[in-house]
Amino acid sequence: MTKFTAVESRMVALPADNIDTDQIIPARFLKTVSKEGLGDQLFYDWRYHADGSPKADFVLNWAESKQSKILLAGDNFGCGSSREHAPWALAQYGFRVIVSTSFADIFRQNSLKNSLLPVVVPREAHAALLKLVETDPEAKVRVDLEAQKLWLPDGRAFDFPVDSFAKRCLLEGVDELGYLLTQEPSIAAYEARREGSLNTLARPPLHNPSASRSRRRCKR
Repeated sequence: MTKFTAVESRMVALPADNIDTDQIIPARFLKTVSKEGLGDQLFYDWRYHADGSPKADFVLNWAESKQSKILLAGDNFGCGSSREHAPWALAQYGFRVIVSTSFADIFRQNSLKNSLLPVVVPREAHAALLKLVETDPEAKVRVDLEAQKLWLPDGRAFDFPVDSFAKRCLLEGVDELGYLLTQEPSIAAYEARREGSLNTLARPPLHNPSASRSRRRCKR
């Protein structure tokens, strides 16, 4: 995974509510286990005509959109089936941040595991961001994961929540397995202590001749 610190970028607005994972990446593209090429298939049925030619009026086909790292989405983004290909496709296109008023839980978790940061903002903040895109499409916002803040060009900032473990993994650029591997020295030390304790418990008691003689005298 790529380390995530802060992203400053213009936004691409796709404010429709309830965009599901089948719209993000249609089911016919799920046969692959590789992430390569999925960026071209992102929102395929919205981006392309039946003959495969791009639709000039769809926002992701605009040249300036290809430089954006932030997608401004509508409410309940990523609902539907739990396909990991959805965050794969978004990340392959070039997005690092998705901003919405809410996300489907499974999509949110899949995103965090794939270096894609889902940012939940209040509705008033979302409205301000949409207005910013409408009035100044080139305006840039800054998303700071360490501070958990989204900054507007005018200096306003909005806090956003993020799971503490996911935040640590994103900042360090590791997935769950990578995090476990960083703990290998501590795990090895624990296992050594545990093995020593088990060996001590399994060891038979030492024979004490004097104690045996004492017990025999007591019996007399």
